[in-house]
Amino acid sequence: MIIPAIDLIEGKVVRLYQGDYKQTTEYKLDPIDVVHQYADDGALWLHIVDLTGAKDTSKRQLTLISEMVATKRMKFQSGGGVRTKADVEGLLSAGVERVVIGSLAVTQPELVEQWMLEFGPEHIVLALDINIDEKGNKFVATHGWQQDSGVSIEELINRYSKVGLKHVLCTDISRDGTLQGANDSLYTEVAAQFPDIQWQASGGIGSLHDIEVLKPTNVAGVILGRALLEGKFTVKQAIECWSK
Repeated sequence: MIIPAIDLIEGKVVRLYQGDYKQTTEYKLDPIDVVHQYADDGALWLHIVDLTGAKDTSKRQLTLISEMVATKRMKFQSGGGVRTKADVEGLLSAGVERVVIGSLAVTQPELVEQWMLEFGPEHIVLALDINIDEKGNKFVATHGWQQDSGVSIEELINRYSKVGLKHVLCTDISRDGTLQGANDSLYTEVAAQFPDIQWQASGGIGSLHDIEVLKPTNVAGVILGRALLEGKFTVKQAIECWSK
């Protein structure tokens, strides 16, 4: 499935380069218009990253997210600095189908496991951003990619599988925002190792060929951000490519 993504800072559509707030590109687009455009092109899901909420949870853009969900044009998953049960409840109350949890999944696994049991694993996506070292070890980064946790992705998946983990959004940090292609060997490996997980591939996709390359990996979803905003191809073209 093709899943377009939209990053929001104070109501504006933006993209960060490799998670760096100092390398922000703003696009002159209305978020509601983007929802309609992507839905018209056939998207069934939208991935929303609340970058304002990630920096300051008291400024979470719930009103805007609610307005996007209220279009009823598709289903939504959203995250960005989810740190408390109230954050999860707020997003679910706004109508978001799945809440995306990043750093907390590594730093406070007991808490996130509790949420999975309480809200249901179908409503939680673990966003695992990874650095791959020269030996091929896949370590999860936290705090906006600023810190390496020393915890491997395999360790985390094994742990969360015990509470019914279903959805993992996996980003190779070195590829994010680069448009240089996704790390297909990474996704082939993790999808083969954990076939019960619905994997979402994210980072680096800059062409329809990059989508084509991901088809044999058995990922369930492909997240598309910058390439769509910069007109490399449309959601419609991406969906056609994926479904061939």
